[in-house]
Amino acid sequence: MSHHLHSLAFISAHSSPLAQPGTTKAGGMNVYIAELTRQLGRLGRTVDIFTRRDHPDLPESVELSPNVRVVHIPAGPPRRLAPLQVRPILPEFTDRVRAWARDHGRRYDLIHSHYWLSALTGLALADEWRCPHVVMFHTLGEVKNRAPRAEREPSVRIEAERTIVRRADRLICATPHERDFLVQLYGAHPECVSVVPGGVDLEHFRPGDRAAARRGLGLPNGPLALFVGRLLPLKGVDILIRAAAAADLAQPLYVLVVGGDGQDGPLRDSLRKLSAELDIAPRVQFRDAVNRRQLPRYYQAADVCVVPSFYESFGLVAVEALATGTPVIATRVGGLQHTVRDGQTGYLISWRCPEPFAERIETLLESADLRARFGRAARDSALPYAWATVAGRIAGVYEELLQRHAAGVGAGCHAS
Repeated sequence: MSHHLHSLAFISAHSSPLAQPGTTKAGGMNVYIAELTRQLGRLGRTVDIFTRRDHPDLPESVELSPNVRVVHIPAGPPRRLAPLQVRPILPEFTDRVRAWARDHGRRYDLIHSHYWLSALTGLALADEWRCPHVVMFHTLGEVKNRAPRAEREPSVRIEAERTIVRRADRLICATPHERDFLVQLYGAHPECVSVVPGGVDLEHFRPGDRAAARRGLGLPNGPLALFVGRLLPLKGVDILIRAAAAADLAQPLYVLVVGGDGQDGPLRDSLRKLSAELDIAPRVQFRDAVNRRQLPRYYQAADVCVVPSFYESFGLVAVEALATGTPVIATRVGGLQHTVRDGQTGYLISWRCPEPFAERIETLLESADLRARFGRAARDSALPYAWATVAGRIAGVYEELLQRHAAGVGAGCHAS
């Protein structure tokens, strides 16, 4: 580490790290920012996280953890907006961030932007503040558009992502797979992309007593498959429900779907209807997104965690499940093919249809020995994702950039 401690500006324009993950607009990115900054704070960095004020009652700033605060920037109406509604008010957001830094006498050594919207603000401020700009996209428009079932991402997003790739100083992504997409689909220079996986809190997500977890959560005793995440067509929950109906086990299989909030009624209704049509409605339970404190008990309670997504850039849920010693059956897409070890910690499935999921659920749940072996290997496989390790690697990327910057080495990630 270098001798002087840095001051960092994180930008998360459309989504606050204070929001509840698993709800309509909050997912793995929120958790990522909160955990990464907590570790950076521990390493002695000071971090200001700039996000749009989306509720009238929010204070100007909130301490998130030691040395880290979230700053709520008034731009546009103080209510929740979809990402594309945030795009037109970015110039106002950028102006207000600039003014806030000036009024508070803040100087930043480096900007780390999260998601394409934030990176547009980051580009403008990095030019003015003359500091390096690191970007994490978390998801990519071009990649989502190639995934079945994804909502079509508009050209405004993809054009913006191309501009950002041309002008950022460094791109960080969670998997080698995503680096390849950045190089092939966006023309990024391979040397400009650092691959650092996401992290998981290994103290919090750890193996526990399955029977006790079930009693505490009021769950039945039979075989139990768990889904955790937002309720979106992209997440493939219907595949899990169909697989559960098809699975032929000595005892009936229960399915627990944890995620969503009041705003995804239509999809939840259609999933309930599907369960009824397949005659397994009594065995399928839905619960709203739970807070992070309670989440480990759900993973501990399950025999298997199923991640039937059509696209996942990293797949945080899979890593959380593995950390609690719960095997994972997942689609072979995106980050999941790097986090789940097929035949060791779970299974990867190349087909997006229920039958192979049902077969793998049967294989895993019919053998207690196999499940125990996978569970032990699962916990071990999660150890490299410790947040302290991940943050250390990200801090290393910052150091290298700051040294290059001090030496006057130029910017731009485009392979020209």
